Formats: sequence, C-alpha cells, structure tokens
Amino acid sequence: MSQSPATSLQDIVGHAKEYGFVFPSSEIYDGLQAVYDYGQNGVELKNNLKAVWWKAMTQLNDNIVGIDASIFMHPLTWKASGHVDGFSDPMIDNKDSKKRYRADQLLEAKAEQYEADGQPEKAQALLAEMGRLLSAENLEAVRELIIAENIKCAVSGTANWTEVRQFNLMFSTQVGSVAEDSSLIYLRPETAQGIFVNFLNVQKSGRMKVPFGIAQIGKAFRNEIVARQFTFRMREFEQMEMQFFIRPGTEMDWYNKWKEARMKFHVAIGLPAESLKFHDHEKLAHYANAAVDIEYKFPFGFREMEGIHSRTDFDLRNHQELSKKKLQYFDADLDENGKPYGNYIPYVVETSVGADRLFLATFCNAYTKETVGEGDSEKERTYLKLHPALAPFKVAVLPLVKKDGLAEKAQAITNSLKSAFRTTYDDGAAIGKRYTRQDLIGTPFCVVVDYQTMEDDTVTIRHRDSMKQERVAISALKEKIGYEVSIERILEAI
Repeated sequence: MSQSPATSLQDIVGHAKEYGFVFPSSEIYDGLQAVYDYGQNGVELKNNLKAVWWKAMTQLNDNIVGIDASIFMHPLTWKASGHVDGFSDPMIDNKDSKKRYRADQLLEAKAEQYEADGQPEKAQALLAEMGRLLSAENLEAVRELIIAENIKCAVSGTANWTEVRQFNLMFSTQVGSVAEDSSLIYLRPETAQGIFVNFLNVQKSGRMKVPFGIAQIGKAFRNEIVARQFTFRMREFEQMEMQFFIRPGTEMDWYNKWKEARMKFHVAIGLPAESLKFHDHEKLAHYANAAVDIEYKFPFGFREMEGIHSRTDFDLRNHQELSKKKLQYFDADLDENGKPYGNYIPYVVETSVGADRLFLATFCNAYTKETVGEGDSEKERTYLKLHPALAPFKVAVLPLVKKDGLAEKAQAITNSLKSAFRTTYDDGAAIGKRYTRQDLIGTPFCVVVDYQTMEDDTVTIRHRDSMKQERVAISALKEKIGYEVSIERILEAI
C-alpha cells in the first residue's frame, strides 16, 4: 500500500461536488463568485464540526456559555467597533489585465517565495516592512514596495500597477417599510459584536464571574474583492467565536492558555500536528495588543484557519462611550492588598475559527489516495479518512444479496441503529462497489449481512481505513459502533 502524490485543490473541489459535499451556489445560473452551498454530505460534516466545537467550549468549560445574536444590529454598533471607519483591505489593480489584487496578499506571496527559496530572513524582513507600512497607512509606500520587489500580475505578466486604495468590506442595506424613511444598516462582518453588546445581559442573568466566556456560531458577510481558493475565502461564511472576559493585567496568561487549548482541539479532531503552526501577526488589528493565527497546510500552502487575539478592553469601552451605558463588572475578589478589585471594564481574549475553513482543512486532510494490491491486482483507492465522529454517515448496512431474506434483515438492523447514530442502507450493485461508495463519503464502518447472519445473528464489520473485517453479534453493534463514532472520543482527547 502506497500513498499517491500530493492532493491539489482541483482534486478537492471535484470530489466535494461529485459526492455531495459542496456545490457552487446558483449553479444553474452559472453560479455566484465566492458563494457556495453545502450538499447533503457537506452539511452533515460541517454540523458535526460545529457540534464538536460547541461542546468543547460550553460542555468542557464550566465558565463558558453560548448565545445566538441576530445578524442585523444597530448601525452604531459598527461605528463603535471601528468597522465603519477602518474595516477595509488595501487593493491594487493591474492596468493591463484589469485584475484586482489585495496588496498585502501579493507581498505575502512574495515572502512565501523567499521562504521556499531558502531565504527566511528576507521573507521576515519583507513581512515586517509590509506590516510597518500598513500600520502607518502609507499606501503609496506599499505600492512602491510591490514595484521594488518586482511583483507582476499573474495574468498580464506586467508590473503596471495603480495606486493602492482601501475598500470597505461591509455589505449595507436598508431597514424600514418606506424607502425615504429607511435607515442604513449592515450585514454583520463578524459575530463578535453580538457578544459584546450582550456582555452584561449574559453576566447578570447567568450570575457569571470573571473570568468567563461567551461562545457563538453564526453567519457573517464580507464584500471580499478578491475571493478565491474554494471555501477558504467567501462573501458569506460562518464563524465560531468565543470571547473570554478577564481581569485587566491577566490577558497574556489567558492568551497563551487559549493558544495551546485551541491547537490541541485541532489535533484532537484529526488534523496532524505537522500540518499546523502558529503565525504571530506582524500588523496588529486596531483592537489587539497580541494576535496569533493557527495556520493549516492547505494544498495552496499554510493559511489562517483560526485567530487568537488579545482584544484588551477596546470593544466594551467603545460601546460604553457611544451607547452611554455602563459595561462594567464589579469584582469582589481581593487584590494583593486585601481590597476588592471593584468596578472595571474587562479585557477580552478571543478565539475565532472559520467553520468553512475548518471544514476545508478537515476535508483536505481526509482526502486520501493510495495504491493497494500488487502486480495485476494493483489499483488506486480513494477515500475520506475522517474522524468517525465527524463522518456524515457513521455506518452503512449492506445485504450481501437482496434475496433469501438478507435485505429484510439488513433493513431491520438499519432501523435498530438509526436512533443511535446516522445510518444508511445500500443494496445496489456488487458489494465492492458499495464499499467504494461509502469510502468516498468517509463512512467509517460497513456492516454486511450474509447467509451466516441468518444462522447465528452475527454480521461482518468492515473498517474503512484498514479494510479489515471482523465478525460481531448484531446485539453488540450499537455499543461497539456507538463508542467509536461518539463525539466523546474527541472531547476526551481535548
């Protein structure tokens, strides 16, 4: 058995569509750029990932609770958060191809090229200079840096660049029944602000004590000018965020704790440690005093999958100032002098992972091609090596043939397992083809009903990854398979 060459993004996109994981949105109308629909298997995998994240946050931590805030928020929310004035990307156009690029991504790609060429110092120097210029909002110098690095358009092959300009990424719409009386509001560009404006509601109603966290899973929207790389960068996407409220001065301890906890999560769901790394931000967001990304090695290179940020008291303080409502916490615990800490605006450490990026990383990691057999019997095998708890279907029940009562027996077994975990029944085509169908969507176990089943109530379980088979009593199936496919296996590893 040997592994096939490295997976390409084209392999991933093709497999995702063919086997019901991800479809281009509105495809019958030629699609809509950077918008995708999750198919019947994709939605199961994505929901399983969200369920694991939610339980890891709210079930394993006594001091973290969840909310579900609305997508529409008062427009002053985005003024306080800084999005109205500062939520933009530096864009640059090539005059010959008319193609638009993000200036920072052009420079980051050049830095990656330096890394690949064995010049890490040059890569780091370029990223540091880019960070300095963007922080200073010196867009003309950013353009000059692109030209100095001899960065050319991939389409035209020229360096005939326009000036660098900032484009705000928020989608806007109107609320109100009469156009003249309508008010401008925004589709939220992140889910975090729904947590911040509900900070006191949750704290008081839940009698929460600092430190505590609020978790949320929800849709967000960004008018990405350069949207690419499948579901990695989309205009409509889903975030899984947790804001952890802490006493000022303790933020770096909690920042480092959450860094390690989040890396442990990704390994627990099956992402290999060697395909993950931390990447500290060269340029900090306006709200942060420390920031790091957890990057995964996608087919197109290491890219951000999750961000951990020390947001200070930026958000709560700005909301307090603009709303004129106190967003403070009274801390009755005693300091080193034996006095209560008293009232303060908490600091925040944020963990924010894209559900779509986590889906893509999980899918890329699971996609496996290998050569099995030898000589004339050698063939290529493709399957999704998903953690059993994440697989869309946990088990497929397959009658060896459809006659002699085997099909009826298999259907009865299917019905007995459905209440415990997602089960499918398949009696079409030869047994080998049915194994392949389940491999291609990542089903970890196939239960085969044969003639011996009719004699002793035992079945064969075929394991997806090893293709090994074992004989098991029907009465033991629910417990045996249930143990393997339980989210509990992942939570134990966290």
